Amino acid sequence: MTGFGKTKGSDEQERGAAVPKIKRAVGSSESRSEQRDIARFDEEAATDRQFVTALARGLEVLRCFEPRERYLGLSELARRAGLPKATVARLAGTLAKLGYLRYSEALGKYSLGTGVLSLGYSMLSNLDIRDVARPFMQELAEYARASVAIGVRDRLSVVYIEWVRSSAPITVMRSVGVRLPLATTSMGRAYLAAASEAERNEVLEHVRAHDEANWPRIERGIVQAVKDYEERGFCLSAGDWDKDIAAVGVPFTAPDGTRMAFNCGGPAFVMSRETLEEDLGPRLVDLVNRLGAALGRR
Repeated sequence: MTGFGKTKGSDEQERGAAVPKIKRAVGSSESRSEQRDIARFDEEAATDRQFVTALARGLEVLRCFEPRERYLGLSELARRAGLPKATVARLAGTLAKLGYLRYSEALGKYSLGTGVLSLGYSMLSNLDIRDVARPFMQELAEYARASVAIGVRDRLSVVYIEWVRSSAPITVMRSVGVRLPLATTSMGRAYLAAASEAERNEVLEHVRAHDEANWPRIERGIVQAVKDYEERGFCLSAGDWDKDIAAVGVPFTAPDGTRMAFNCGGPAFVMSRETLEEDLGPRLVDLVNRLGAALGRR
């Protein structure tokens, strides 16, 4: 698998496009996906003495819950985790005893427990960058009459760890913990544009495997995002993820090495591409530069 170098096709050379060559995934059925997940755990355990398969499988069960999904049964947990139902039953029972899951006798289903909340709160409370960045974010949000957020990568998503909105009556409502697609949002594209070639290609291989039908469109967006970042320092997503949302994104690396990205976005009908490119993009780049200077002074 190669990086974002120019291909040999004459049409692509004329456009100056740099298209990643991603291997086509073999098979797309849920059963094959589940088999790959199980094989992944077994392979890791065989090659890495620090890898504990049972722990990995337990964490996969916890990751099955999506926002606004309170209860999941064993069959759905097993399908999403790619694990046998009997295995999931034992894992879920253990997690419930430890407080990471709760079992509803009436429904016969599980929900996340307070133990998960405690872990998440501890992680967020240790991110000093949020306190330093918030005034800068609020200033830009009010100017743009939009919202500004910080996100970190989690597999094929970016997760908000901070979010502020303007006092404008019309804005996009989000919150800390919201997950957005990595490959089609401005924040996710900014993260990928600044990532190493190896990480970017690995991510894109998984993106293609998960969404073969839309891959050509996704690929074009990533190629353009890399070009935009190299030339202007920011990436765009104007209706690419959601036709009603327009946003600009900028990557950032914290002093401790944590890589993340910022975005500024709002309703597409009030945020034109020209506004994103000529005004908000440069302002978000400036925000990130000022934040880096502020953190360096601490």
